[in-house]
Amino acid sequence: MGIDDLDRRLISAFTQDPHIGVLGASRVLGVARGNVQARLDRLQGRGVISSFAPHVDPAALGYPVMAFATLEIRQDHGHERVVRHLEQIPEVLEAHTITGSGDIWIRLVGRDNADLQRVIDDVVAGGSVIRTSTVISLATRLAHRTAPLVDAAVP
Repeated sequence: MGIDDLDRRLISAFTQDPHIGVLGASRVLGVARGNVQARLDRLQGRGVISSFAPHVDPAALGYPVMAFATLEIRQDHGHERVVRHLEQIPEVLEAHTITGSGDIWIRLVGRDNADLQRVIDDVVAGGSVIRTSTVISLATRLAHRTAPLVDAAVP
């Protein structure tokens, strides 16, 4: 199920100004406050809008080193066991099951390279990871980029 023009404009309004609120959005979009709230509820219910939480910059919190690691896991342990272990490591920000030569892809951060090594050691310490392949991010070129996707969504 796609989104219509009002949904696009509503998402755009909250993307451009997360503090806009329902009343502010209704004024900007020229629609009733109840309509804005109903649309937001529907978009959240469908999972189109997954959060109104702030985007936190790990570097600003003291974790300037970001890396991506591909994990090869013991197949007899399964993905869920590994993910439960990864959830216990605060520096692991994302985990995705993938196709290809690895099984799980993670995004992780560290305070410096030595700290990143500690985080990788914690990842492997769960006993289910056979091997990791890690690359360090030198610079973020696109981040949290969803606006073009919303604009391109087919109704």
